[in-house]
Amino acid sequence: MSTSVVADGLRQRPSTRKDEALRDLGSSPDANDHIVKEEVVWGKTPSGQVFRVPTTHDVVTALLHPAYPKSHIDILNLGLLGLQLVLFLVLPRTARKIFFFFYFAFWRAAYDAGLGYVLTKQSKKKWIVREIQRLGWLDEQRRPNVRNWIRKQLVGKMGKDYSFDELPVEYNAWLLFRQAVDIILINDFLSFCLFAFACFRVPDGLSTIVHVLRWIGGSVLIGFNLWVKSEAHHVVKDYGWYWGDCFFQRGALVFDGVFELAPHPMYSVGYAWFYGLSLIVGSYPVLFVSLAGHAAQFAFLVFFENPHIERFYGQRKPLAERVPIRRATPDESLPARARAFSDPAEIMSTPSVTEGETASETETETELEGLASRSRSPPTTSSRGLTKKRSRSPMSHHDLLNRYFRQDTIFLYNLDVFRASDLMLLLVMFYPLVSVFLPRLSPRGTLTLHFMHALSWGLFHCFGLGFILQAQSEKKFLVRHYLKHYHYPQRDGGKGAVQEAFANWKAIYNLSMCMTFTSFVGLVWKTYSIPNDWTVGNELLRHTLGAVLIAFHVWVTTESYEVLGVFGWFYGDFFMDDFPSHLDYSGIYRYLNNPEIVSGAAFFGLALISGSKLVYILAVVRHLSYWWFLRYVENPHMRKLYGDSLRKDAGFIKVFKKVASKNARLLESKAGRHAPEIRRVAREVKGTFDKVYEETAEVLEEFLAKSRPKISEVVQDTKFLLQQSREKLVITRVANDLSSYDTAKYKVHAVSNRLDGALRFHLGEPIHVAWQAPLRHSRRDWIGIYRVGANQSNLVTKTSSLGMWVPVHDKEWDGDVPIESDIKMQEGQDPASGQVVFKGDALPWQVGKYEVRYHHDGKYNVLSLDGPIEIYVNKLRTMDFESVHTSLKHIVPLCLDSDPSLIPTSCLVDAEDDGHDPDDFRFWSERQAWRIARAIRQIFDVEYTPEVVVADANLSALAHRILASKQILDA
Repeated sequence: MSTSVVADGLRQRPSTRKDEALRDLGSSPDANDHIVKEEVVWGKTPSGQVFRVPTTHDVVTALLHPAYPKSHIDILNLGLLGLQLVLFLVLPRTARKIFFFFYFAFWRAAYDAGLGYVLTKQSKKKWIVREIQRLGWLDEQRRPNVRNWIRKQLVGKMGKDYSFDELPVEYNAWLLFRQAVDIILINDFLSFCLFAFACFRVPDGLSTIVHVLRWIGGSVLIGFNLWVKSEAHHVVKDYGWYWGDCFFQRGALVFDGVFELAPHPMYSVGYAWFYGLSLIVGSYPVLFVSLAGHAAQFAFLVFFENPHIERFYGQRKPLAERVPIRRATPDESLPARARAFSDPAEIMSTPSVTEGETASETETETELEGLASRSRSPPTTSSRGLTKKRSRSPMSHHDLLNRYFRQDTIFLYNLDVFRASDLMLLLVMFYPLVSVFLPRLSPRGTLTLHFMHALSWGLFHCFGLGFILQAQSEKKFLVRHYLKHYHYPQRDGGKGAVQEAFANWKAIYNLSMCMTFTSFVGLVWKTYSIPNDWTVGNELLRHTLGAVLIAFHVWVTTESYEVLGVFGWFYGDFFMDDFPSHLDYSGIYRYLNNPEIVSGAAFFGLALISGSKLVYILAVVRHLSYWWFLRYVENPHMRKLYGDSLRKDAGFIKVFKKVASKNARLLESKAGRHAPEIRRVAREVKGTFDKVYEETAEVLEEFLAKSRPKISEVVQDTKFLLQQSREKLVITRVANDLSSYDTAKYKVHAVSNRLDGALRFHLGEPIHVAWQAPLRHSRRDWIGIYRVGANQSNLVTKTSSLGMWVPVHDKEWDGDVPIESDIKMQEGQDPASGQVVFKGDALPWQVGKYEVRYHHDGKYNVLSLDGPIEIYVNKLRTMDFESVHTSLKHIVPLCLDSDPSLIPTSCLVDAEDDGHDPDDFRFWSERQAWRIARAIRQIFDVEYTPEVVVADANLSALAHRILASKQILDA
């Protein structure tokens, strides 16, 4: 199958191989399948129907090849393309630029915004298929003419193995959707090309060699883009190219070929032709339009593609799940993974988009080794009389993570000015920023001072901290230092020294990182001057490329942190043996072994913007310094931990090696008798480069060896006022058709669960509300809960429900948006009454008195109300462990939605002993931890953040924490 050249950036997700698809669909390959040349592919609809997927043809061949029949949609597409060419020829130059700029903007918006919106609805609710069914386009009884027209359009474009009548509606809807996609993509491609050609110019002031290099570079980028698209289409086929998994299933994810080259190749390097064409035409407007179009494509990736993959292929993981750490047996082989030490919390998160099956042999496995067991000792009694209950659960990732990390500051993220290290960080960062604005004593002296200041911090960050980490890796230097100079409890097993050494290391490392960037920016500020004329020389180009490099740096750093987590970010493997040692090849580490060296692009971007030689020199020094750090600090430590199991070549290198090897074999076959001589020259050139590299590294190491250095709080009234202001943020919409409804027939009342019939509900208990309405009431009616007194009127609601509402007909709403329904309101079909349940986030999580209001037609007209409803909590008369523990056993399950997979087993009847602490509980989201923290504040008058609740995740631990807090606060 040939590849469509015009469809740009369509997919970043590979399709599946045949046997995997059959296995995932519950089928098995035919025994004689290996002798059949044509590959048989099976699909499966959401309803479970399995069908054979017919062969499809690419759009360029079907559209432009004269032998293929043309449908009405093809004729429309050709007409639009021809119209563009005619307008390009007849319009004046200026009008041509303006027209094709807006024309490309239209098709780009149709692609990224239009297709993104439609595909999101299809992914969530199968909206396209439902709309086709609702409109009856494929129904022979309801719309025979439309069905026959669609059938004619599709049959003419498919092969002999296609049967319109036998295939499910999902597949035919996908084929129809493809026709619309082809129109958008081809016109998007051609309109950008014509806009670029309309802006073509020959830049002034450039030499002939620069022009030649500009054209060669642009052609290389375009050729590289064609190769990427061709390889990507070879992997994903039409199923992945046109988002077929939004309509039907064809198996699991497979990452192969060009998808090992770069993250999201169809959205990243797959747009190289934009910039290649910009180089050829020599136009800044084309360059900026390319950047905007590329950014729009990344928005499509972020807002549709990634959520869709997470939704269909991700796996929901609970928070605070205690996964015991086990020791790897001698028979278990350590997997070959990348340098990315994964945060233990990643085990509890949804997999990355890049995590999927791959063609690699051992790189897809993840195993754990190491052991950290929780000591088991009998209960002890503290000096305050608090009984300490030891958990009999083994040490877990969750416990280790919360032992060593306490919302540590990363750059300025998690900054807390009441934490001494953070306050000192701000003060240290303040002085270079102030010095930037001080008057110059002498221009040369000021620049030298800023250069030396930035150089000192850069060298300290790479070499100073590098030598410390090197000593820590070889002989536990920092831990020995703290054990030597400071006293720790006798029976803590040295954990106190490890924790203190690591805590101080984290603060020093973050300070050094912040000062490296701050001092560098200070030098840039002193050397930068705003250009007088942006159109002269390369000023605009330098600033543009500099901004792109800075954005690239931010992206690479963010992607690295997503894989490393806080543990790998602070080089925790140099300090702690408790955490299991394992390597991870997911995310950006799938493509690069050391993406950190690429993340230094921001320094070169700032150098481009400043245009100063001093900044260029500093950027190069910083880059070489970090290269030394990787070679002589990090890599030796990794080899020490994992030996030969470390991966040698990253995905990026492997792809190019495969291409080079393929081309070398092709060249050798054509070289004939000259092939041995070519191989000899290639080996000599490679040996020369290797020798130069090794000698340079040895000289640098010798030089460094000789010069090595030796060494939140807000008051309750304000919260209440903020809550009131939130409630007022609503635009009241009222209906004007109430006269056609009998409002007297609307009734709503809360259903009591108490023997005395009182409308009192404990905090977190579900609230059942019964309603009654006329037969022809609006399907968009809804019921909300409000604080008593929040609304002055009983006829119109003027405050926000803050999410505490439920639809009367829940199945006819998509979140908070009603779905268009074609349900006919006939006698005897629509129930005149029913019940809704307020639970989870729809409940009030604040004690007080509330009322329920029945609203009309998705608006704020009140047709009935009931109340007051009291939300209460049981205050404790005596504060001891048993009473606090019992109270938590009641409230925690309510906050966890009474989910048996989350609540403590001690709260379940006849629960089996699974070897874990029966008081442990888990979360599906941090919102549930927020509920527990809010309930604790109202019951015990003690405030905790949700992070503290997540860290404990145990009834006994929370009970002890509450008792200790009460004793401190009440003293």
